[in-house]
Amino acid sequence: MIIDLRSDTVTKPTKGMLEAMMTAEVGDDVYKEDQTVNALEEKVAAMFGKPKALFFPTGTMANQTAIKLHTNPGDQVIADKDAHIFNYEGGGASFNSGVSCKLLQGQGGMFTVEQAQAAINPPDFYHSPLTSLIEVENTANRGGGSCWDFEELQKIGALAKSNNLGFHLDGARLWNALIAKSETPKQHGQLFDTISVCLSKGLGCPIGSVLVGDEQIMENAIRIRKIFGGGMRQVGYLAAAGIYALDHQLNRLEEDHIKAKELEVVLNALDGVKFVQKVETNIVIFELRDDSKESEFIQKLAENNIQIIGMGSGKLRMVTHLDYTNFMHEKVLDTLSNLKF
Repeated sequence: MIIDLRSDTVTKPTKGMLEAMMTAEVGDDVYKEDQTVNALEEKVAAMFGKPKALFFPTGTMANQTAIKLHTNPGDQVIADKDAHIFNYEGGGASFNSGVSCKLLQGQGGMFTVEQAQAAINPPDFYHSPLTSLIEVENTANRGGGSCWDFEELQKIGALAKSNNLGFHLDGARLWNALIAKSETPKQHGQLFDTISVCLSKGLGCPIGSVLVGDEQIMENAIRIRKIFGGGMRQVGYLAAAGIYALDHQLNRLEEDHIKAKELEVVLNALDGVKFVQKVETNIVIFELRDDSKESEFIQKLAENNIQIIGMGSGKLRMVTHLDYTNFMHEKVLDTLSNLKF
C-alpha cells in the first residue's frame, strides 16, 4: 500500500463518480451540444452568482485565458511572488499574453491592499507597463494552503475597481478556503471579475476546471480557449465527474483539513523539524533543522511506503486528500512519531 501525500491531484474517481461518468449524456461541446458540460457550467455559474461559466481541461488554461481576457500585450499583472500563475504555469503569462508580472513580497502567498496600491503604475506614465489586472490565489499553494482574509480581498477589489483594473481569483483550491472560512461562492462571485475553480484537486475529479465571470469579460473566453487548443468534443463524461463531486464530495474537504492539522501537531513535536507553517486547510509545509537531511527524511518515509514532496529551498510538503484514508493517516502519524533522523 502506497500512501501518496505529494498532492491532492493524485486522487482517483470514486465508484459513484465513475458510474456518473459512464451514464452521462454527451454531445459535441465545440458546438455547445454536450448537455452534461452545459449543466456543469450552469451549475458553477449559479453557485458563484455569475452569468457565464466555461469548462476547461486544466486550471492553468483557465488562468491563462483569464489573463488574456483582462490584458493587452505589454500590460502588467500584479500578483504575489509565490503566485501559481508566475511560478507554475510555464511562463504562460508572458508567452500567451505578452504581459509582465509585478511580484509583491507578501506573506504566505498573500499581500495587502497597501502593497497593491503601491504597485499600480500611473496610467499616464507611458515609460512603465500599464497595470491592468490584480490576481490573487486562494488558497495560497506555496503559502501552505493559507486562506485570504475576506475583508482584505474586499479592500483590494475596491482598489481594482477604482483604478479600472481587472480582478481575477485563481481558485484552484477555493473550495478548501470556503469550507475552512465558512464563506460562500456567491460572496467571492460578487467581488471578482473572473474566478477559476479546479475540480481535479480536493474534489477528486480526473480532470477539469471552470472559469466563471461577468458577461462582458467572458464574451471571448471560448475563443481564447480554442486558440489555446482547448476545444473538446464529447467531454460530458468528464463534466459529469465535476457535477458528482460538487454534489457529493465538497463538504468532506473538512476531513482533509482535520488530518492536515493533526500532521502539523506531530511534525511540530519532532526534534528534527525546525518550522511548520500554520495549517488552515489540506497542505502541510515544513522545514527541517538540517537541510542536508532532506533526502534522508524523504527516503525514510518512502521505506514506509509514504510519499511526500520536496519544494526546494529546504521546504517539504504533505497534502491530504480524498484517497488518504483514516487507516493511512494513523500509519503516517505513527511513522512520523517514531522517525529517527
